[in-house]
Amino acid sequence: MARNVEEVFTDCTLCYHSCGTKVTVEDGKAVKVEGLESHPLNEGKLCPKGEAVLDNIYDPNRLKYPMKRVNGDWERITWDQALTEIAGKLNQLKADFGPNILGLFSGSIGVENLEMAGLTQRFRAAFGSPNFFSVESLCYRMRIRTRQITFGKYPTEELDSNLYILWGHNPDESDFPLKLALEENLKKGSKLVVIDPKRIPLADKADVYLRIRPGTDGAMALAMINVIINESLYDASFIDKWTYGFDKLIPHVQKYTPEWAEKITWVSAGDIRSLARLFATTKGASIYQGTATQDQTANGTQNSRTFAILQVITGNINVPGGWVISPRLRFGNVGMGAESEPLGADQYRIFYEVFGRKSPYGVVTMVPESIPEKLKAFLVVGGNPLISMPDTNAFREAFKRLDLLVVHDLFMTETAELAHYVLPACSHLEKWGVAYTYNVCHCMPFLMLRKKAVEPFHESWSEWKLFTELAKKLGLGEYFPWKSEEELVAFELEPSGLTFDTLLHDKPEGGYYQEKTYETKEDAFTTPTRKIEIYSEALEKAGHDPLPPIWNQRKAHRGLAGPS
Repeated sequence: MARNVEEVFTDCTLCYHSCGTKVTVEDGKAVKVEGLESHPLNEGKLCPKGEAVLDNIYDPNRLKYPMKRVNGDWERITWDQALTEIAGKLNQLKADFGPNILGLFSGSIGVENLEMAGLTQRFRAAFGSPNFFSVESLCYRMRIRTRQITFGKYPTEELDSNLYILWGHNPDESDFPLKLALEENLKKGSKLVVIDPKRIPLADKADVYLRIRPGTDGAMALAMINVIINESLYDASFIDKWTYGFDKLIPHVQKYTPEWAEKITWVSAGDIRSLARLFATTKGASIYQGTATQDQTANGTQNSRTFAILQVITGNINVPGGWVISPRLRFGNVGMGAESEPLGADQYRIFYEVFGRKSPYGVVTMVPESIPEKLKAFLVVGGNPLISMPDTNAFREAFKRLDLLVVHDLFMTETAELAHYVLPACSHLEKWGVAYTYNVCHCMPFLMLRKKAVEPFHESWSEWKLFTELAKKLGLGEYFPWKSEEELVAFELEPSGLTFDTLLHDKPEGGYYQEKTYETKEDAFTTPTRKIEIYSEALEKAGHDPLPPIWNQRKAHRGLAGPS
C-alpha cells in the first residue's frame, strides 16, 4: 500500500543554536531526522542530541494526558477540569494575597523557543505578577549584562576566527556549531589556545594549552592586560576613537603583573606573557567563554568585564573573527512588561536594570527563601528547576510548601513529581514557531519557520494553547488574541520582513534577514558616553568596582556576585 511520505524543513530546539533539520514523515509519524544541508550553521550535520530527537519524542514515558495529585497518587483528568481547578485556585490566591504570589518559570530564555518564553512572560503580566524566572539568572545573564554595560549592546563571538581562545570551553561536548567551525578553520591555519583546569581532548590540537587553577580566570586576564599595556601592544587608534576610560585602566593594572598572577593561577609568568602577545598581535581573535563556566562564580561579572576589555584594547571588536555586534532581528512583541519589579530587583539592581533598560527576570536563587511568604503558586513551563537550579534540597522543600504547583512538560520530571497538576506538552515537532540564528560565521543572520511536522502526541498542548485556554478561564482572554499558532507566529514575524507564507512556501529552508557588516559607526555603542566603556560609571554608581578587580569576600557581601 502506498505511503504518504513528506519531508519537513525545520529546526532543532534542544539548545540555543537552532540547527536546521530535515524531518521525514510517513503517514503522520516522524521516522527520520537529518541535518539540513542548506542551513549555514550546521550544514547537514547534527549533534548526538539532535540525532536522537525521535527517541525523545516517541519515548513511551512521555506524558499523555493531564493528571492531578489526589491523596499522593496521580489521577487522570480532562484538560477542562485541570484548567478550571487551576484557574479557581489562582483567582482565590490573587483575591486573598494579590497577584505577586504567582511565580512562573520558563525553561527557555527565548533564543531556542521564542514562543515559550514570550507567552510565559505575557501570562505573568496579564495575571498581574512581575515574578518571571528562568535559567537566565544562573546561565549567562550577567555576561549579557556585562557586555551591555561595556558596549551598550551584546557583541558575540564569530564562529570563524584566526585565533580561538577556548577559556573554560569544550565545544566538542557543548557547542556543536563551534566544534564544526574549529575543525574547518584549524585546517586553514587558525590558531587554538585552550585554557582549562582539565586537559580536554582539544588541548592535543592546540598551539597552547594552559592548565589554570580553578576560579582564577580574572587574575590571568588582568595580567594579560598588564602585558599588553606595558609592552604597547594595544590598538591605540581604536582605543582613542571608540573607548572611554583607558587612561584609568593603565594605572589600575600595574599591580597585576604576570609574576603576581603566576602565584594565583599556577600558570607561569612566561606563558601569560606569550599568550598576551599572541592575542594582541592577532587581528580577528576571540575569547570563547564556556557556557556559564566563569559566570557561575562570585566574580562572574568582573570575569566577563575583563574578557571584554581584552577584546577592546586589542581592537578585536567588529572585525571578522572577533566579537561582532550583529544586527538583531525585530519580532512582534509577544511578552508584556510587568507593572512592578520582580523578586530580587531591589537587591541586585545591575541584574535588573542598566541604562534604564529593564530585564524581565527575577532572581531565581531567591525563590526558596520567598516561599510561602511572597510566593504561594508556581507555574513551571518546559523546565526542571529542581535539577537545573543550585541547592536542589532547598527548592524541593520550598516547592512542597506551595499552595499550587503546576508543571507543563513532556515528561514526569523531578519538579513535576512534586506538582499538584501535571500537564502534557508538545515537542518542537508538534507545534509552529520561529527559528532564528543571529550569528552565522561571516554570513548574515538566518531565519526559518519552525514547522509543525506531526500532530501533538496524545493530549499534549503547545504553550500557545495552554496559556490561551487558561487565560480564558481566568477572565483574561483578551490578552491572548491569536486564534491559532500560525496566527501567533505570523504576528512574531511581521517586523522581520519575512512573512509566514514566504517562509512556508517560498523559503522553506530559511533565509537571511539582515545584512551583516563590520563597520563601526558613530552610533554603534549605546552607552551614556556613546563609547565602549572600559571604565564603567554604571557599575560605579551602583556601588561596584568600575574597573575589574580580583574578587574578595568583601565584594561578595556587597552583592556584585548576585545571581551570576
